[in-house]
Formats: sequence, structure tokens, C-alpha cells
Amino acid sequence: MIEYENLKKANEPFFAELRESFETTLQGGQYILGPTVEEFELEFASYCGTRYCVGVSSGLDALFLSLKAFDFKIGGEVIVPSNTYIATILAILNAGLKPVLVEPDIHTYNIAPKKIAEKLTPETVAIIAVHLYGKMCEMGPIREIARTTKLKLIEDCAQAHGAMYKHSRAGSFGDCAAFSFYPTKNLGCLGDGGAIMTDSGDIASRIKMLRNYGSKIKYYNEVIGYNSRLDELQAGFLSVKLRKLDAINQHKRKLAGLYLGNLRDDFIKPVVDDDYYDVYHIFNIRHPQRDMIREYLLKNEIKTDIHYPVPPHKQRALQNILSGCDCRISEEIHATTLSLPISYSHTADDIFRVIEILNRF
Repeated sequence: MIEYENLKKANEPFFAELRESFETTLQGGQYILGPTVEEFELEFASYCGTRYCVGVSSGLDALFLSLKAFDFKIGGEVIVPSNTYIATILAILNAGLKPVLVEPDIHTYNIAPKKIAEKLTPETVAIIAVHLYGKMCEMGPIREIARTTKLKLIEDCAQAHGAMYKHSRAGSFGDCAAFSFYPTKNLGCLGDGGAIMTDSGDIASRIKMLRNYGSKIKYYNEVIGYNSRLDELQAGFLSVKLRKLDAINQHKRKLAGLYLGNLRDDFIKPVVDDDYYDVYHIFNIRHPQRDMIREYLLKNEIKTDIHYPVPPHKQRALQNILSGCDCRISEEIHATTLSLPISYSHTADDIFRVIEILNRF
């Protein structure tokens, strides 16, 4: 059986260093907001090319606290792609804001810059650019839209650790950028975790208060805050894996190259462009017979996944919030997309086996 993901196998090459990191933290006796978190924050900010990094407890909280940091008026509108994962929508709603769905480009699956202008109103306060599947959005025109309209720009980098647009890394374009370190990510910890990148010292300082009960000094609370702290254990694990991130990305790019070069052309494959350095957190294909293909692969002992089977505006939880949306492009993507195995634990032989079976469909 070729699994879609096996986290134990993917992390096995790092076990010795992860154990050493655990032992260091255990013996150090400081487990919340200590030196290991500070060290990782400095390392990841340097990697992404930003001045500041603030570790938080999850990718969802990274998005939510990014929005809260700007103190937008309640009910302000936030531009967001219609095919994003629901976490992006939840962050907007939990911040007391209104999601405004914009259709993606059918080829890249990322928000289409030309369609953003159609949805701007006097109530718009921010744009969230979601770098889906490990490919960055077209950040040049998106950043220009944000600049000329004086809107805040937030990057959702939950699937784009190390991805680049015109040689600049994900996380370095927005007023804030939110990362998730969920275990399946290219940079994943051994639990939950997230981080916010920014070049603004004021915003970084505010987020540090928000993540820690609204407090700079223990027991003295300056703003209404939350409990959303990246812990020392996860920060140590992330520092270990950050040193391996480029190798992880290169491995996944190599596997993606096998798919791109050998799969039949009737499978719609990810587009490749010289302006983008894609890191393939997910390698998706599209096909009108997606469900039949998935069943066929499983019968041949190949597991797959779907990112995602239901678009946000069709989710039951959001029916009274996003109802009436005309999101036909998003619906087409969600109905036809299939994620193929492309883990750090997979070998070239695994991928050639998937290709062989798929090409016989």
C-alpha cells in the first residue's frame, strides 16, 4: 500500500535531533514562551526575509490574530478566495469581520487579481492572499491593489513554507503573514503550532500581547487578549526541521517533476511558471471522473486525499453567511480535484508506481 501520508516515516530521519531537542527543553524547565520560542522566531523570520516572527498556537490563530492586530471596525469586509480552506473564513468571522468571496484562477487555483477590484467596496478593510497547495499568489498586482486602495494585505501561508514569487519568499509580501505548522505541512511540528510574520515592530508587539492574555508584563493586562502561544517543545522541533526545510521542498519538487513529466495529459496538472518556486505541499490533479479515479487507485493500493471536497459557501456551518454566492469556478475545482501522494517519506519508485496505475485508467 502506498499511503497518502505517513508522518512517522516522514519524521524518522529527524528522530535523533528531535529527541535531543525534547531532552534539552525537558531539562531546561521552561515550557511556555522561553528561549527556544525566541530562537525559532528569529530563525524563521530570517528564513522568510521579514523583521519579526511571533509564534502562536495554530495556523487558524495566526490568521485570527493577524486580523485582530489591526483593530478593524466590526463588520468590515475582507477579500478572500472562494476555494480556500474553511480556516481562512473562520478567522475572518471570529474577528467580527465579513468574508467577501473572490473566484480563483482556474489554472493556478489562487485568487485572481483582476477579480479583486470587482468586489471592493467602501467597507473593504483587507485582502487575504491564500497561497494554495504550495504555489504563491501573483503577489505583484495584489500588493499594488492593496497599496493603491490603502487596504491591509495578509498572506495565508499555511501551505507555502519556502515557496517563492520572483525570488522572494512567502510571508515577505503582506502587512502580516500567517503560517500553520500542522504536522503534515512541509514545515510541520509534532502537534499544533503557527506563526505570524511582519515587518512592523508595532504590529509584532501588539500580537505578542494578544497571544498572551493582552499582557506584556505578567499579571498586567493592557488589551483584551487570548491564550495562543507556541510552546517551547514545538518551537524546538520546528528549529530542527527548519534546517531541513529546503531539502524537504527539493525532494517534493523532484517527485512533482516525475508526475508532471510522466502523467497523461488528460489529467489536469499544476501549472509551472518561471516566476514561481512551488513547494508542492499538495500535488493535485483535476479530472471530471475524480471519484472514480480515487476508487480505482484505492483498489490498486494507492491512497489519495481531496483538498477540498466541499467549498466554503456550501458548508453547512456557513449557509446563512455565504449563501447566494456565485462561485462556479470554485465548485468546479472542488468537484474535480484529487491530491496524489507526495510526502517526504515517498520515493521515486512510489511515484512511478502511482503514475503507472493512473496512466492505465
